[in-house]
Amino acid sequence: VNGTIEDIRENVEIRRSNIWLLICSAILASIGLDLNSSAVIIGAMLISPLMSPILGVGLGFAIVDRNLLRRALGNLSLATALSIGASFLYFSLTPLGELTSELEARTTPTLLDVGVAFFGGVAGIVAGSRSKKTSAIPGVAIATALMPPICTAGFGLARGNSTIFLGAFYLYFINAFFIALATYLISKILRFPARAKL
Repeated sequence: VNGTIEDIRENVEIRRSNIWLLICSAILASIGLDLNSSAVIIGAMLISPLMSPILGVGLGFAIVDRNLLRRALGNLSLATALSIGASFLYFSLTPLGELTSELEARTTPTLLDVGVAFFGGVAGIVAGSRSKKTSAIPGVAIATALMPPICTAGFGLARGNSTIFLGAFYLYFINAFFIALATYLISKILRFPARAKL
């Protein structure tokens, strides 16, 4: 348990190499969305470091750690802004930039998206809490699909389309919220030790 807490605490920061990974992931996801290529989108999700600050938010609430919560929220905000900025820049410059089916699929959240985000979050924190690490984390990154909706929001921003922007950003928010909620609940169920008062 303590190892899991420290692992999330260490990886919550979006800095140095993580910033480059995030920007590359956002541009790759944007290219995949632009080309209607699910393979490229999956590759982008695999290298995205977005999951860590979201897990940090849920864990910070669960163990009542104000410092972790503040850092996680700050880094999640930074990661979100950088991802939107990178995708906005890409879609402002691309010679293609049409509304593909991959882009359109990220503009209308459904109840199924809530289920995917929640159970993906459960899988993520359970896999992270095991002493023997598994290959579940990459699967969680793909299943919860954080990068495609935030890049679709960047597309909406670049095209001046508020409907696409708001729909995609809402999907991103739902995914992030339910991953954090799942992390919070599982951390409580597994009785992760509280650190301090909020």
